[in-house]
Amino acid sequence: MTARTADRARYDRATADLDAPVAIVDLDAFDANAADLVRRAAGKPVRVASKSVRCRALLERALARDGFAGIMSFTLAESLWLARSGFDDVLLAYPSADRAAYADLAGDPKLAAAVTVMIDDPAHLRFIDAARDGGREEIRVCLELDTSLRLFGGRVRIGALRSPLRSPAQLAELARSVARTPGFRLVGIMAYEGHVAGVGDAVAGRPLRSRAIRLMQSAARRELAVRRAEVVRAVRAVAPDLEFVNGGGTGSVQHTAAEDAVTEIAAGSGLYVPRLFDNYTSFSGRPAALFAQPVVRRPGVGVVTVLGGGYPASGPAGADRLPVPYLPEGLRYDPQEGPGEVQTPLIGSPADDLLIGDKVWFRHAKAGELCERFDEVRLIEGDRVTATVPTYRGEGHTFL
Repeated sequence: MTARTADRARYDRATADLDAPVAIVDLDAFDANAADLVRRAAGKPVRVASKSVRCRALLERALARDGFAGIMSFTLAESLWLARSGFDDVLLAYPSADRAAYADLAGDPKLAAAVTVMIDDPAHLRFIDAARDGGREEIRVCLELDTSLRLFGGRVRIGALRSPLRSPAQLAELARSVARTPGFRLVGIMAYEGHVAGVGDAVAGRPLRSRAIRLMQSAARRELAVRRAEVVRAVRAVAPDLEFVNGGGTGSVQHTAAEDAVTEIAAGSGLYVPRLFDNYTSFSGRPAALFAQPVVRRPGVGVVTVLGGGYPASGPAGADRLPVPYLPEGLRYDPQEGPGEVQTPLIGSPADDLLIGDKVWFRHAKAGELCERFDEVRLIEGDRVTATVPTYRGEGHTFL
């Protein structure tokens, strides 16, 4: 029996009394992945990226472990909700234009102490000031550095289109703007190297592309390590009490942690290990989050149809953004239909052993986005469901 076959048997036993669709998190795998993130961070705290988890109970589980500290959130409304729920260190990873949430932040000392907002433009300071609605609390801010790799004199750019701040001088100038503006305090720098942390470098069946990615990422890490250190020196000259320098992501934890300038690492997807994180040479994890769809039809030999399952992930449209049939092994999509909104045909010899009502287990492409499809997840230990916990959606929140 292969490990995957054994997992299928466990999951089927654990959920035998539950109708699909159903979402699970295997806590043995989740905890093993958490331990691996801490090991790779080599003593630097791991800040949990909430967008990759989207379940308060599992955020709490990760943060209860040694080596984890703080949350990196994705909207300001989410940040305030988490702070009101008792999380006392929430870094918003993206600038916000939520006036009402800024007014709440500026008017509540507990929220203002717990939440740090992201800026990369003096206009953000003006926007926040205009939204205060009389609130006088000091707003904690973090500056974001553009991590993209520029080649051939800047004619080629590799990396996400995020912050416009690239040079030490640019970040130092914005740091001075914060210092000159009453009601704000600069506490951190964030730099997310998505082209390193979020791009697999061992693409199945693509050896030349994989080698090109590894060469690019090696060059990107070298360039960024030098520039990030220079940026931190320049900003600390303006704000010597800077509390943190955040960097990294699941795919680059150990590389980013090796930089002296970085004080903490961000990671979240590595807890669930969705399918996009199968193609890395730097680490391997255990799939922890899965969902099951029920077999509802047997149209012919070598084919079954399950209910729904068309849950594409964000990013450039392509096959790598689709969930994959995972258990039983050997099933694949019908290329004429793919995963559908209300039904999904699956082909392959394992289909002949599946009966009406049996479960087919899938892995989603991106971590926390699975939770936007389910109100709750079943937590599995061994071959038992030991708890049922709500997702953000199950608590009535879809922040984006």
